[in-house]
Amino acid sequence: FAYEPGDIVLRVGAAQVDPAGDGLNVTGVGHIDVEDNTQLGLSTSYMLTNNVGVAVLAATPFKHDITLDGATIGETKHLPPTVTLQYHIDTGSAFRPYVGAGFNYTEFFSEESTLGKLELDRSFGLAAEAGFDYALNDRWALNAAVWYADIDTTAKLGGSELGDVEIDPWVYMLGASYRF
Repeated sequence: FAYEPGDIVLRVGAAQVDPAGDGLNVTGVGHIDVEDNTQLGLSTSYMLTNNVGVAVLAATPFKHDITLDGATIGETKHLPPTVTLQYHIDTGSAFRPYVGAGFNYTEFFSEESTLGKLELDRSFGLAAEAGFDYALNDRWALNAAVWYADIDTTAKLGGSELGDVEIDPWVYMLGASYRF
C-alpha cells in the first residue's frame, strides 16, 4: 500500500470540532465559550511524490452553541477549510501514518444570540495534523486523523466589540479512505 505521485486519496468520516481555547472573559458579564459539534468531514490528498502530498480538509457546516457561564446564549455556524502539506511515512505495511502543517481559514455565519446582534469575524491561522490510513486492499483503507487549528475571532454584540475569542479547536475524524 504505497502511494504514487498523482494519487488522489479521498477520506470521508465523522469529524468533531472540539474547541480547546480560552474563550473570552468579558469583565462584568462572564465567560463566553464555544461548544463542540460533529459533522460529515471530507479530506482530500493529492500526492506530489510517494511521501509528500497536499491536503484539503472540508466539512459540512459545523453548528456550535455559544455559552455564557455555561448557559446557552446563542449559536453560530462555520466552515473551516484547512490546507496542509503532508508527509506520509512508508512503513512497508498496511499501516501508513502521516503528519502535516499548513493554514486554516474559518468563515463564521448564521450567528444568533439571545442578547442582541452577534457578529464573529473570519479567522486565518496555522494548522497541524497527524493521522494514518490502514489499508484494507489496494484502494480502500480505514482512516483516523487529528488536526489542531489556530482559530481566533473578534466578537461583536449589538455593534460593540467584546474582544477576541480564542477557539483553537482540536478536530478529530474517523472514517474511510479511497485511493484513485
